[in-house]
Amino acid sequence: MQQDSLPLFPLGVVLFPEADLPLHIFEDRYKEMIEDVLREESEFGVVLASEKGMASIGCTAVIEKVLKKYPDGRMDILARGRRRFEIILLDEERNYLRASVAMLADEDSAEANDSVKQRVLSAWVKLMMMEHGGMVEAMPSDNRSDLSFVIGQAVPDVEFRQQLLSMRSEKDRMDALSSFLPNYLEREKLTRHVRRVAPLNGHAKHAPEVAEA
Repeated sequence: MQQDSLPLFPLGVVLFPEADLPLHIFEDRYKEMIEDVLREESEFGVVLASEKGMASIGCTAVIEKVLKKYPDGRMDILARGRRRFEIILLDEERNYLRASVAMLADEDSAEANDSVKQRVLSAWVKLMMMEHGGMVEAMPSDNRSDLSFVIGQAVPDVEFRQQLLSMRSEKDRMDALSSFLPNYLEREKLTRHVRRVAPLNGHAKHAPEVAEA
């Protein structure tokens, strides 16, 4: 299904369907965009923008709640991901970017096998314990059809998240997570170990203070 004139919000994040995204709106063009979205009760598109440019595949979002409005027009909002889309044609006629987009759905209904699911869930638990000091939230059900997106929420690597968002099969996404997460965990363990021991090397007894800019 194609949709014309979807407002676009290029950000340094990748939004997944059904995921929450808190946003602070402060640029004039995006204050205008959000006001238009609120008035029309419509969706807007969140799309990854980086040094490499803007991704062609993003996720629509709806505004769940306006958390706070400031006197100067700034806003704190809570958005929620809805549907994946691919940009067909950009429209720069307004102050903010819009696009004609095609909504995307999975082309393959095959599910990941049980061993892959358990491998991914096991890695997710280890990641949660690392991030939250041994505390793990309720385990997501392995029967969910969007399990890959739920697990992917825990991964901060935006390039990998963009790969997941672009894949058209839950099986492919779970296979990708099964390959990515164990290696990511090992890299994170090493990185955190180096951070802990680095201040202890050399002659300094304490880590040097970091000056604030």
